[in-house]
Amino acid sequence: MSGAPFRVEWAPTAVRALRAVADKRVERKIFERTQALGSDPESQGKALVGPLAGYRSVRVVGQRYRIVYHVERGRVVVIVLAVRPRQDGDRNDIYNLMKKLVRLGLLEK
Repeated sequence: MSGAPFRVEWAPTAVRALRAVADKRVERKIFERTQALGSDPESQGKALVGPLAGYRSVRVVGQRYRIVYHVERGRVVVIVLAVRPRQDGDRNDIYNLMKKLVRLGLLEK
């Protein structure tokens, strides 16, 4: 979808996660990547499946971190929901965290 850019909003959990990044260079790269989502967000990253259907994920900082976001076309908004390193198999992995938030009903689609 081209046309007017999307406004990028941050969920409180994503703001806290970004502030927790120790390396300020990495923090800046993550922030810059999220701002780029304002331009055609549905063509970036990948659509998630299963319990995370309706959300999208994009890689950043040498493929190590993931940004999970949701696009609201009607409001022309991209909502950044989570920013974390990918830790496959770890219970603190970003996708495990997102599944838990969805299961608890703490995220809206």
